[in-house]
Amino acid sequence: MSQMIQLKLPDGKIIELESGATVMDAAAKIGPGLAKAALAGKINGEVTDLRVPLTSSADLEIITSKSPEASDVCRHSMAHIMAEAVLKMFPDAQFGIGPAIETGFYYDFKLSRALTVEDLELIEKEMEAGIKAKSPFIRKELSKEEALKYFTETNQPFKVELINELGDQTITTFTHGGFTDLCRGPHVQDSGAVKHFKLLSVAGAYWRGDEKRPMLQRVYGTAFSSKEELKEHLDRLEEAKKRDHRKLGKELDLYSIHEEVGPGLVFWHPKGARIRHEIETFWKDQHYKHGYELINTPHIGQKWLWETSGHLDFYKESMYSPMEIDGADYFVKPMNCPFHIMIYKSQMRSYRDLPLRWAELGTVYRYEKSGVLHGLMRVRGFTQDDAHIICTPEQIENEIREVLRFSLGIWKAFEFKEVKAYLATRPEKAVGEESRWATAIESLRKAVAAEGLECEVDAGGGAFYGPKIDLKVKDAIGREWQVTTIQFDFNLPERFDMTYIGSDGNKHRPYMVHRALLGSIERFFGVLIEHHSGAMPLWLAPVQAVVMPITEKHHDYARKIVSSMKLQGIRCELDDRNDKIGYRIRNAQMQKVPFMLILGDQEADDGKITVRLRNGENLTGIMLDDFIREQEWKKVSI
Repeated sequence: MSQMIQLKLPDGKIIELESGATVMDAAAKIGPGLAKAALAGKINGEVTDLRVPLTSSADLEIITSKSPEASDVCRHSMAHIMAEAVLKMFPDAQFGIGPAIETGFYYDFKLSRALTVEDLELIEKEMEAGIKAKSPFIRKELSKEEALKYFTETNQPFKVELINELGDQTITTFTHGGFTDLCRGPHVQDSGAVKHFKLLSVAGAYWRGDEKRPMLQRVYGTAFSSKEELKEHLDRLEEAKKRDHRKLGKELDLYSIHEEVGPGLVFWHPKGARIRHEIETFWKDQHYKHGYELINTPHIGQKWLWETSGHLDFYKESMYSPMEIDGADYFVKPMNCPFHIMIYKSQMRSYRDLPLRWAELGTVYRYEKSGVLHGLMRVRGFTQDDAHIICTPEQIENEIREVLRFSLGIWKAFEFKEVKAYLATRPEKAVGEESRWATAIESLRKAVAAEGLECEVDAGGGAFYGPKIDLKVKDAIGREWQVTTIQFDFNLPERFDMTYIGSDGNKHRPYMVHRALLGSIERFFGVLIEHHSGAMPLWLAPVQAVVMPITEKHHDYARKIVSSMKLQGIRCELDDRNDKIGYRIRNAQMQKVPFMLILGDQEADDGKITVRLRNGENLTGIMLDDFIREQEWKKVSI
C-alpha cells in the first residue's frame, strides 16, 4: 500500500495524496480550475515545478498568474521558447544559460554569425509559432552519465561543462517542441501559457563572465502577463532611452570618455564640472553643518596598509598592479577607509574626543571588466563621497539616527521623493562579537522606524564584517537606484587595533561606521541626469539664465542685465548672436536652460524683462529684482 502524505494549504486546509504524486496532482485535487491556472508550486516556501514528485508532507501553495512569483516562472519559460526558436533558425547553435531577470529574460548563444535587428524579428515570429503550438514542458530526470552523453552527442559543450561541475546527483532536463535544456525549472505547463513578450536587444557576453572564455551573443527580452503591462513597460524603456545619461551627457556637453586614453575614465567638461562643483559645494557645506570635519588623504599607499586592511586578500582582483617607489610596493587606493584609520591612529583618542565624523570626497580606482563599463554608472576611476563615524557604544544609536536623517535630507534636496530602506543582518560567517552585532542591528532598525521608512529585511545578508542599511531611491520613471549605504565594520577596527581610553581609564574598541550618501559622484551624476532628463533644478543648472536681446539696439540693456545678475552670483550668459530670436530660444531650450530673458523695445523702455521658461511658458512685464528675489538660485540648507 502506498504511503500517504499530507499537504497543508495556505488557508489551513489539509489534503492527502499518495507519495510520489506531483504538484500538478495536488492542484487537480484542489479543483479543476486551479489545475488549469497553475504555473508552478511552492513547497515549504520554495518555488518548484508542477511536475516534481512529492515524497513527504509539506506546506503547499499553487502559483498562478496572480502570484508574485509568476513573472519569474513565465519569463524563464519564455527564455526556453526563445532558445527553441533560435535552434530552428540556427540548427548548429550552442547554448549557454537562459535565466529570468527583473522585467525579462535573456539567453546566451554561440552562433555561426552575428545576429541583426532583422533576426530578432524573425526569432519573434518563430516564438509566436511556438506559443501557438502549446507544446508541453516535459521534465525528465537523468543520471550524470546520461546527461553528459546526451549533451555531448548534441554538441553542447557549455552544458557539458556545467554538468561536469555538478556532483553525483540526479540531473533534470526540460523539453518542449524540439528543444531540450539542462534545467531545474520550474516551468509553466505548456508554451501557450506565456504570450505577451518582446525581444529587445543583442549584446556580447563572455561565457561565465570570463574575458578569456568565448564571446557569446546575449539576446534580451521582456515578458508580462498582459498586453497592457507589456505596453507600459515598453513605454518606460522608450522614455529611459530619451533620458540615457550617455546620450544627454553628449548633447549637453557635460562629460566625455576617451577609450584611447583609458576606458572607464571620465573627462569633465566645463558645464559638467560646474554642476559637479555645485553638488560638491552643497555636500561640503551640509557636512560642516551636521558636525562633520572634512579630510583629504593620499591616492597611493604602501603594500603593508592593504595587507593589514585585508584588501590584498579579498579585493586584489579589483586593485591595480603596484608601482615600486624607493624599493617599496605602492598601490593606488580602491577605498579610503584605511587612510581615515591612519588619521585616527595618529594620536591616542579619549572617549571625550568621540564621536568623530570624518568625510572625504576621495578619488579611488578599481578595476572593472571592460564588458561591464557603462557611461558614468560603472567606471574605473571615481570619487567616493566617503565618511566614517567612530564612536562609543553609548553613542551609536543617536549617530545612526542622525546619519539617516541627514541622508534623507540630502535626497530631498536633489528632488528624489521615494526612498526605501533595506536592512541586511548577520550572516552565518561573521567577525565581531554577537553582542556588538545585536546592538548595531537594533540601532539600524530603530533609526529606520523613527523616520517612518518602508524597510525590507535581508536576513543574513550583511557583510561578514557588519550589518548595514542600504537606501534606494526611485527616479522620475519608477526605476530604483541603490544609493546611500550605512555600513558597520567590526573587521577594520580589529585589524588596525583601533582603541580609545574610556572613562574607566582602560582601552576600548570603538564602533566604526562607513557611510556613503551619494555613492560615487560619477554614478550619482548619471542618476541625476536621468532623473531630471537633463533639465537640472535651477540651483544645479550649469547656465541658469540666458539673456537674449532681440536686435542690436537692445545690446546695451542686455549687458546691464547680465552684469547685474552675475554680481548676484547667478550663472548667466549673453546670447547676442545675429540669429533669429526663435532659433536662439530653441537652442537654449535644447540645452535645458531654466530661464531665457527676452529683451525688446518694450522691455528696454520700461526697464523690465520678459522671461521664457524652458517648458515654453512666458512671463511678461517683470522687474528684474523681483524675478531674481523669487528664485532659489542656490541651495543653502536642508
